Amino acid sequence: MKVTVIGAGNVGATVANVVAQRELANEVVLLDIKEGVAEGKALDIWQTSGINNFDTRVIGVTHDYSRTEASEVVVITSGLPRKPGMSRDDLISTNAEIVKSVTENVILHSPDSILIIVSNPLDVMTYCAYLNSKFPSHRVMGMAGILDTARYRAFIADALDTSPKDIQAMLLGGHGDTMVPLPRYTTVSGIPVTELIDETRLNAIVDRTKKGGGELVALMGTSAWYAPGAAAAQMVEAIVRDQNRILPVCAWLQGEYGLRDLYLGVPAVIGKNGIEKIVELKLNDHEMKMLHDSAGSVKEVMGVLDKLNSKKAFDF
Repeated sequence: MKVTVIGAGNVGATVANVVAQRELANEVVLLDIKEGVAEGKALDIWQTSGINNFDTRVIGVTHDYSRTEASEVVVITSGLPRKPGMSRDDLISTNAEIVKSVTENVILHSPDSILIIVSNPLDVMTYCAYLNSKFPSHRVMGMAGILDTARYRAFIADALDTSPKDIQAMLLGGHGDTMVPLPRYTTVSGIPVTELIDETRLNAIVDRTKKGGGELVALMGTSAWYAPGAAAAQMVEAIVRDQNRILPVCAWLQGEYGLRDLYLGVPAVIGKNGIEKIVELKLNDHEMKMLHDSAGSVKEVMGVLDKLNSKKAFDF
């Protein structure tokens, strides 16, 4: 079993580290375009094997996709953060080129792999990988919902002074301000969270969850990596161990929730084939409206990529 992580930045290195420590594969390949970075981080991770007691070999390479040959799962974290003065369209254009190039190289060497996208903007970059891989949609998914849910659970655990292990929660929709937390589907040891936290405090937790990434950027001056990396690794685990876990992932919708032809966060059964099944929750009118509003925002961003692709097709 081989797992490849493209991009040896903080998120990618964390994914590789968690996958190795959990022994989810015989080999983890960490690839980056910057000379020595992947090699150094992979070596550093491997040198913890005797301390953390794992056998997974961790190998770092610089832009050598041949070393990723026959990977069962590939996690793509590559991309640039949005810089001052950079428009949303510029960010999408830049990162779409990166994700396109990475995806084409990955599928050349691992045509049967399952792709997990972490690059931002998450929903549209997952769509980009889907278009360029030409893989069936169940083998291309994005990581966002697990991260958002983890933040939501952590904030609830703080509010109740209880263990996050006892908290089960679900979020839908796009990654960002338009995500749709579902308090009605949130429980603590089976007890509805609405019975334990009043509406005002719960709304504050929901709002903090929506802005969770921004809170960390404000504190550190950069985006998070421990939680995103662990979230992507959890998806890897569900696939390689064929766990059939119900997890919130960014998936291609074809009529589910009354939505079609877009990537959006929904609960899905994740197993050896990738997305085994999309789970449709029974939403009330308010929840459905929020989900469709979120879908509209995601569709708008996907439209930017479609326009860029259309323009390039006619630029001779």
